[in-house]
Amino acid sequence: MKLYGKRSVMERVRVNPQTIKRIFVEKGFSDQEIPALARKKKISVEVVDVRRFYKMTRGLNSQGITADIEDYQYDEIDDYLDVADKDKPVLVFLDGLTDPQNLGSIIRTLACVGGFCVVLPRRDSAGITEAVLRVANGGENYVPIIQVVNLSNTLQKVKSRGYLIGTTTMDSGKNPRHTLLKFPFGIILGSEGSGIRPILEKYVDYKLTIPMKGSKLSYNVAIATAILSYEIACQRDSV
Repeated sequence: MKLYGKRSVMERVRVNPQTIKRIFVEKGFSDQEIPALARKKKISVEVVDVRRFYKMTRGLNSQGITADIEDYQYDEIDDYLDVADKDKPVLVFLDGLTDPQNLGSIIRTLACVGGFCVVLPRRDSAGITEAVLRVANGGENYVPIIQVVNLSNTLQKVKSRGYLIGTTTMDSGKNPRHTLLKFPFGIILGSEGSGIRPILEKYVDYKLTIPMKGSKLSYNVAIATAILSYEIACQRDSV
């Protein structure tokens, strides 16, 4: 896999340098902070001419830097359940989310808010690809990402460990700002077209609706995640 861009490469050097095989910078690259830090961490840095760099990056906007990295290694759900309740992350279950742009944006947002973990089904879902990492902009280093075989079984497991589960609905749900959430907490977010699958609804304790005073168009799932994660974090941090 490859990383592209200053922020993506810098955050990987800072947090997960062991996953970097080599860094390539375009001749004339002016930001020496990243190469200097990489060399301190024993990461090979190679300067390449403009034509070769363009071929290596396939013309993508890489800001003059790219890195070869190991394939992404997903976390295990049990590592985050076998801790005290106060240390359990908020779990974000993504059901049927296939757009890499949305997944990358969600990861970036959750990295900024802090204390969240993404859970993806293995099938019928976007996974961690180069396209996702470009949008995540380094956020994957700060958000545990778990891939599971069966989302329904995983929800059953986390509920047995004390989690309460929320989801969103276009109308008739409770305003998240006026709803007292109990922790540990998880939320299921579905595709914008069909929402979450009916089989998952039996695990839901809270149905939440984000208020829309304007046109009743649905929020993009990445935007909905940003709104909800901020409210969830405010309640969690006030406990």
